[in-house]
Amino acid sequence: MKNKMIRFCITLILILTAFSCEKEEEISKDLESFKAQIKNLSDKKPSPKNKDSILMAWKNIEENPLIKKDTELQARAKYYVGRVYGMSGEMDSSQIYVEKALELIEKTKGNLDTKAFVYSGMGNLSNSKAKEHQANYYYNKAATIVLSSDSLEMPPVAKTIILLSGAQSNNVLYQYDLAQKMNKAALDLSPQLSPFHTNRQRPLTQMIMVFGKQDKLDSIPPYIRKLEQLQKESPKEYNIKHLYDSKSRYFELTKKPDFLLYYQKLKANLDEESLIQDPQEQVNINNLLNSYLNISAVYIVKKNIPEAKEYLQLSTQLIQENKELISFDANILYKENLSKLLNLEGKSREAFELMQEVSELQKENFETENTQAVAEMNSLSQLQAKDKSINSLSKNIKINELQLQQNKLWLLITSLLALLLITFIGFFYYNYRQRRVVQEKEKLLNQQQLLRTQMEPHFIFNTLSALQSFVRLDKKEEAIKYLNQFSRLLRSSMELSRENLVPLGEEMEALNNYLSLQQMRFEDAFTYEVIRPEGEDTCGIMVPPMLLQPYVENAILHGIDLSDGSAHIKIQFFLKDGILHANITDSGKNETNETVKITARYQALSVTND
Repeated sequence: MKNKMIRFCITLILILTAFSCEKEEEISKDLESFKAQIKNLSDKKPSPKNKDSILMAWKNIEENPLIKKDTELQARAKYYVGRVYGMSGEMDSSQIYVEKALELIEKTKGNLDTKAFVYSGMGNLSNSKAKEHQANYYYNKAATIVLSSDSLEMPPVAKTIILLSGAQSNNVLYQYDLAQKMNKAALDLSPQLSPFHTNRQRPLTQMIMVFGKQDKLDSIPPYIRKLEQLQKESPKEYNIKHLYDSKSRYFELTKKPDFLLYYQKLKANLDEESLIQDPQEQVNINNLLNSYLNISAVYIVKKNIPEAKEYLQLSTQLIQENKELISFDANILYKENLSKLLNLEGKSREAFELMQEVSELQKENFETENTQAVAEMNSLSQLQAKDKSINSLSKNIKINELQLQQNKLWLLITSLLALLLITFIGFFYYNYRQRRVVQEKEKLLNQQQLLRTQMEPHFIFNTLSALQSFVRLDKKEEAIKYLNQFSRLLRSSMELSRENLVPLGEEMEALNNYLSLQQMRFEDAFTYEVIRPEGEDTCGIMVPPMLLQPYVENAILHGIDLSDGSAHIKIQFFLKDGILHANITDSGKNETNETVKITARYQALSVTND
């Protein structure tokens, strides 16, 4: 017995282990399939036509139960949902999903490519809300990952986007060395990009901007020549505005106003064409306004009042037509140029008042930016404290992982022993419970059979009294008939009590004997009828023995009026939907009529006659 139990437990463990391995293999295949879907979907750029379908596809992936079990895949899916929302201009929804992705991915070890994407997404969100310092914090985290790891599973385009975003942010915040380093890294990646990709051009323009702010004028010409070469090779694919803008910046720094004006006017012509194509686009409006203001500023420096006035008038017209779309910086530059022009025209008082207005606006803007910067610095300090906490937690996790690896074997052995012990206990407990159930069942059956052999003592006493009355009154025939019926009833009761189920015909015969006996006892004070099921074989319908007798007795003693001789009891059996129904109807007392329904299941069993 013990050997069998041991073999059974070992077999059970092997089956469970095999099932677990098979399940893990199946889950692994499903995850690989989802990874392939994620990779294919991440290459698709949302457009007005397909953004809804792409968003739905990402949400289906994000809500999949299998994806929710993998923290990295879940974070990636949430990031891409947020990315689609961001590209659609729904920044609040975008922030919700990207922040959830950040919360998930920061708790994981590794997954650097996903972390870089999420950090870059957080940088974009912060940048959209003019939180320059916070944006810079996230951009630098993303760019640091790209710079420090050569094994990222990330396409070159994504790497250059992250690096260029970080470089531009550092340039705005005067961190020129970092900006130059990131632009250089993006430039090194540009040969890996597809031909005519805009990120082949963008690092050149950003390097020129950084060198210009550092007054490294000698470093700019090589990059301008590279821009010219790209433009010459593919004039239709690259935006020539970037070349004009870079040359304008260079000639402004080298103080060559004639060359500066030439390229600024070329750029202004392109800006005018863009505005004609899309007159409601805010970027186009501000680009053209800045071009006009830059040209007027050069003419003011050259003291060419008519030309400066002409371009300021164009600027004024553009501002009046698009007041709500003009940026703060463009508005300040317009008022500064107008003040300088007024001063050239000898209107010193008006120029001074306008400069005072500009000064007030700049002061107000400075205070706003300063307040925002303080708030951002507080947020950054909290973020940095959070990073330190996460790093400390990661170190503790590594230590715990090492300890867990050392104890893994013992844990496995202990688990197997515990499983064996639980199996043994469960098996023996199950056997014990089964034996108890069988014993209880046998006990109940014995009690039931014992009860079936016992008839109501009052009924037997009353029956014998009635028999004695027949004998005393010298009613021999009635006494013999009564005794015959009583003996048949006793015999039926004894025989039926031995069985759990008996044919309906025998049960009906016992009921007939009982009712006939009671009818004789009460001197035909009531009539009765027992109706069998129509068209059914009563020998094939099995019912529990003596089931209806107590209800019939109750109908005789309490359900009918034995005084007027009109009492009647009707017992009708019929089958409905495979269920045997027995209706016991009595004539009632005081015009009341009560019906008791007993139902028993129909069983099509073979019947053998003794």
